[in-house]
Amino acid sequence: MTEERSREFDVIVIGAGAAGENVADRVIRGGLTAAIVESELVGGECSYWACIPSKALLRPGTALHGAQSVPGAADSVTKVLDPAPVLKYRDYFTNRWQDDGGVQWLSDTGIELVRGVARITGPREVQVDGVDGNSYALKARHAVVIATGSTPVIPDIPGLRSAPYWTTRGATSAREVPERFVVLGGGVAGVELAQAFARLGSQVSMVARGRLLSAFPEEAAELVAAGLRADGVTLHTGTAVLSVRTNDQSFSVTLDDGKVLDADKLLVATGRRPSLDNLGLESVGLVEAEDEDGPPAVRLSTDSTGLVEGAASDGTSGLWLYAAGDAAGTPLLTHQGKYSARATGDAIVARSEGKLHRAPKPWSQVTSTANEHAVPSVVFTDPEVASVGLNVAQAQERGLRAGTVELPINVSGSQLYAENYKGWAQLVVDEDRRVLLGATFAGPGVAELLHGATIAIVGEVPLERLWHAVPSFPTLSEVWLRLLEKYGM
Repeated sequence: MTEERSREFDVIVIGAGAAGENVADRVIRGGLTAAIVESELVGGECSYWACIPSKALLRPGTALHGAQSVPGAADSVTKVLDPAPVLKYRDYFTNRWQDDGGVQWLSDTGIELVRGVARITGPREVQVDGVDGNSYALKARHAVVIATGSTPVIPDIPGLRSAPYWTTRGATSAREVPERFVVLGGGVAGVELAQAFARLGSQVSMVARGRLLSAFPEEAAELVAAGLRADGVTLHTGTAVLSVRTNDQSFSVTLDDGKVLDADKLLVATGRRPSLDNLGLESVGLVEAEDEDGPPAVRLSTDSTGLVEGAASDGTSGLWLYAAGDAAGTPLLTHQGKYSARATGDAIVARSEGKLHRAPKPWSQVTSTANEHAVPSVVFTDPEVASVGLNVAQAQERGLRAGTVELPINVSGSQLYAENYKGWAQLVVDEDRRVLLGATFAGPGVAELLHGATIAIVGEVPLERLWHAVPSFPTLSEVWLRLLEKYGM
């Protein structure tokens, strides 16, 4: 028999992924009480179906290829991966899709877990249909936070929606390696999983409407494309899918150039959108807006503290509804979600103490200012792409006089890193203030160059001062010196 249970907390967080956990942790540290509502696994998409398992699938192939690229090591290693140990390695990092560790962390931290599906029913009010069959009426004294992550965007292709395709969840939790594998989408998830499965033994084809990695400089994307081709991946770029047909246990994908690709598994990796469906947002005045990628959908507008604009007031204050991470429409990256979540948690605490109103100072601890200036991201293919900040077009859209300097990565550190190392680097410079606006590195091992660039951009380090940041020899970081020399320092 269903029982209605009423509970009250200072803060209610909907979603126990990385962003939700970080909001709840910050408000607990600030002396408030918090409940977190989750219908799936505590830890969220990143821990079980995205960042962690995909990198666990990629890393063995990258390590093997790295050894094969170094004379003296190449003759001592195997030529191909054994899929079974790789899948076992992935299972270890996902804890075999068991969240007991996450549940224990919530308990140890003092965060109450309510298992169930949440729906906002009014200002500061959340109804939960519990997995235990009970209904929970939760009330927040200070804030409700939406941290529900994102969901895949599925294109409207004849035959696709009725096909048993994979999204990234299916690919990252695969129990076996398909013989023939077709990937729809040329973004980060698509290229990473294409390479992972190619190195595990799949015959992989990729289909992209434009070029690969269109959000990154073309020189960097071309290096990734070359790496995929070297692993046997067939690339169909600038190509649309006309239809998908399911043939018992296989698929036929027809392209607009007449080619037909046959596959045992089909991955749809064509983007993601904030997961805001069925949350009851209409009950607090947040209505659907037109969506160019599909039917009307809710889109939240938040300030730098995560406060949702336009939410109905409960008669005392409109400062009660927040969003963090993917749900807020911030960059769909775990580290940026956690960063904005920490700011949101601290803002909630500050407002509960009367120390913060609507307009905090930029770069304060309660704002996620970096989301506008320096968002670092890494494509963990082999070669890697690591990028942060603005590209030239973005800088010019903001009225900045931007220039670039770029060159191949060819230093002693790269030559020692791998035989026939191929890499590329670019800096985007504010020509008036002579500070960095953006940076991109492409090549094996370049992810570890990224944080230095992030610090330089966030700290607005003058190029005259950056010249004195001496790179160690012999490392990949020598490329910084070469870039500054070419710029004219």
